[in-house]
Amino acid sequence: MQNKKTSQKDMLGRSAILPLKVALEKLRQHLDLVAATGEEIVPLEEGLNRFLAQAITAEEDLPPHPRSTMDGFAVKAADSFGAAESRPVYLKISGEVPMGTMPGSGPASLECYKIATGGFLPPGTDAVIMLEHTIEVDSTLIELIKAVSPGENVLAAGDDLQKGDIVLTAGKKLRPQELGLLAGLGYTKIAVHKNIRIGIFSTGDEIVPFQETPGPGKIRDMNGVNLGAMSRQLGASPKYYGIAADVESSFAAVMQEALDENDLVLFSGSSSVGTRDLGEQIIARLAEPGVIVHGVAIKPGKPVIIAFSGNKPIFGLPGHPVSAAVAFDLFVRPAITDLSGQRGQLLPQKRVVQAQLKRNLNSAAGRTDFVRIRLSSSPEAQSYEAHPVLGKSGALSTMVKADGYVIIAENSQGLYEDDTVDVFLFD
Repeated sequence: MQNKKTSQKDMLGRSAILPLKVALEKLRQHLDLVAATGEEIVPLEEGLNRFLAQAITAEEDLPPHPRSTMDGFAVKAADSFGAAESRPVYLKISGEVPMGTMPGSGPASLECYKIATGGFLPPGTDAVIMLEHTIEVDSTLIELIKAVSPGENVLAAGDDLQKGDIVLTAGKKLRPQELGLLAGLGYTKIAVHKNIRIGIFSTGDEIVPFQETPGPGKIRDMNGVNLGAMSRQLGASPKYYGIAADVESSFAAVMQEALDENDLVLFSGSSSVGTRDLGEQIIARLAEPGVIVHGVAIKPGKPVIIAFSGNKPIFGLPGHPVSAAVAFDLFVRPAITDLSGQRGQLLPQKRVVQAQLKRNLNSAAGRTDFVRIRLSSSPEAQSYEAHPVLGKSGALSTMVKADGYVIIAENSQGLYEDDTVDVFLFD
């Protein structure tokens, strides 16, 4: 494929740095043109964290028959009307509902059946008297000291779901509760989107495999393991292609192999300005439409590359491990969930807690900053305290010490001590 102009260059020869919002919008526009992965049928118990390929419709009422929500006595509600501690109503115990059986008949007027939580209501009954509201006279007679209304302490047929209801929409991520609900509806297999195949490789002549002892001027590859684990945590299936040297033939060969075998390609390093950084040039030659973003106004993670080869996203992340992790969270995470069948917001969906910031944080205007945070509790204030974990973007230990991060918006020049901030928690 011939070289092509990918974007306007800045004075350093790099594509113009984009605000975070603009970069996300560009990614969104291209992802919207890419279909999710194909589907496959898996056993229900293997569906955790997978994305539904088809909507699920209830084929029966749930529950299929009224059930008791309390231990007590199944009654006709009208037989209890007027009952009070000063004027009890007496009912004869004429039967019992065994768990797991459907009663064939129900009690006569002014009679009741014993019933346990989850038991099916006998025919003719419409309420359950709680044990706490009865006094046992003997083994065949109870006093009712409180009346019940029709439907009280009862889960009616179809109260949970009615036949024909849309239970789950296509693209829904399956959590334990979704799997439990599907089990209750009798599903043993489900159609889900196939896991995203991600090709991962590292670049740089200074990088050696993490299993090796690095010599002078060398460093172990942390990104390959870290980014692979982050991908796997999102339900993707990563494949590691090793380390590509900072020469065109090596980088291009690994990139082409990863593109041929995967749905998404991810590499770290070779994304910043430098005579030996080949990422943008090689992607521009191998891929169409090529690079759409090179450089985003964020810290850490500025020299990120976003590109497409047909319908396959390519992400070039910075070599520094913290920068790579932040860029992954912002850009690769939403691409994985999108291609897995879940269309949603591009900003990472995180658990958030509020905390009191314990020191001032400065920021440069026009840049979005992501500052690592360690949380501690304050029993006196019954709240969290946010302690910034400061360090270079090459120090992955700062991520280990941190519980999450705060965001300093690009139109802000910082945050002040004692500000209440949102802390986005790491997975």
